[in-house]
Amino acid sequence: MMSQMPQLSACPSCEWPLESGDRFCGACGYDLSAVPARPDDSPTIAMNGAPPGGPWPEVPHPPAEVHLPADLQGTESGEHAMPPSGPVVGSPVSPVSGVRFDRSPEPDEYVLQAPDPRVAAGPPTPAEGTKVCVACRAGRVDDDGYCENCGHAQPRERDHMEQEAGPIAAVSDRGLRHHRNEDAFTLGTSVLPDGSPATFAVVCDGVSSATRPDDASLAASRAAADALLAALPQGTHPQQAMHEAIVSASRAVNSLAAEPATAREHQPHQNAPACTFVGSIVTPSLLVVGWVGDSRVYWVPTDRSSPPARLTEDDSWAAQMVAAGLMNEAEAYADERAHAITGWLGADAYELDPHTASFKPDRPGVVVVCTDGLWNYAEAADEMAEAVPADAAARPLHTARVLVGHALDGGGHDNVTVAVVPFPTPPQGAGSA
Repeated sequence: MMSQMPQLSACPSCEWPLESGDRFCGACGYDLSAVPARPDDSPTIAMNGAPPGGPWPEVPHPPAEVHLPADLQGTESGEHAMPPSGPVVGSPVSPVSGVRFDRSPEPDEYVLQAPDPRVAAGPPTPAEGTKVCVACRAGRVDDDGYCENCGHAQPRERDHMEQEAGPIAAVSDRGLRHHRNEDAFTLGTSVLPDGSPATFAVVCDGVSSATRPDDASLAASRAAADALLAALPQGTHPQQAMHEAIVSASRAVNSLAAEPATAREHQPHQNAPACTFVGSIVTPSLLVVGWVGDSRVYWVPTDRSSPPARLTEDDSWAAQMVAAGLMNEAEAYADERAHAITGWLGADAYELDPHTASFKPDRPGVVVVCTDGLWNYAEAADEMAEAVPADAAARPLHTARVLVGHALDGGGHDNVTVAVVPFPTPPQGAGSA
């Protein structure tokens, strides 16, 4: 049975006036046959509410009008640049190149808004367990310690280190100019055969012009500590133990040069891994120091009633000039060649010549063991003593922090490492050196 066309005076979609017999609206193309015929063949249909004789299906509200900018208006053929489906009202993103539709102040109107160029698309979230950059919190950190997204250098474990071992303490810091810390230190305590205590501190400074200077300083400090912990309890004299510790440290650094080379680290024109060495051993009555290179040991008496002293001599160009009488100390250390070292630990070093010395202080004080990252800002003994707090013997860790801060406040041009070793009151009856 053929369905009966409803008799309508206006389009139920756009309210365009209709002629009798129209099958489609001449304005919007609405299919009038979709409107069910009314039993009473009334020529009108109510737009707001059920018509007489109802209820009847509710007529859809006219769709909201979309206003497009000129560059997205229809072409001459009447086709639009929009996809056939057009934007879905309420959907945040249009199929057109990710353009977003935002409501304008007037209801039922939408405007196109391009993505904000200031908001950069972030990198994909790294997989779980991947080391993430501390700066951008999104990029993966590569094997060299840099973020693959923003390029930021990541903090390393050795950038700032602090350790307190009984009565001694040390602090090491990367400084303000270097991208990594090439210094290393080791602290230790031991017991001599007679039951008296012995403490020691070893500080090593990697030679930046060599390969893997950070590995060299770490290997040297650890090897020296192992040697001292083995020798002192067996009754080896502390000065001899220090000599053996330097030899062990030298062997450890030399062995690094024999390791298989990598494309990134070992190039034919580069020097073998190298570092300086300085250490101190303190017993109830004896103070021993040993060194190779230009790291130093200073003595600072607690009561400041006697002058402080530097207990080591640099293996450096400046020291050689002063020793030869060719320059005074101020002139030599002002020269750009001043810090060129003439002694170091490493496979390409000259013949190893460990320096050791022993002292018997007649009063309590502290021993400051440090790299040139500190003494560059307190070179003379009295300058170092001025930087050391008065309660240094009682608060060695605090003192080490203060001294590192002194170097950073001065510019922090180098890695800075300092160990503070208090010297106890000598046993009664002990003679002076």
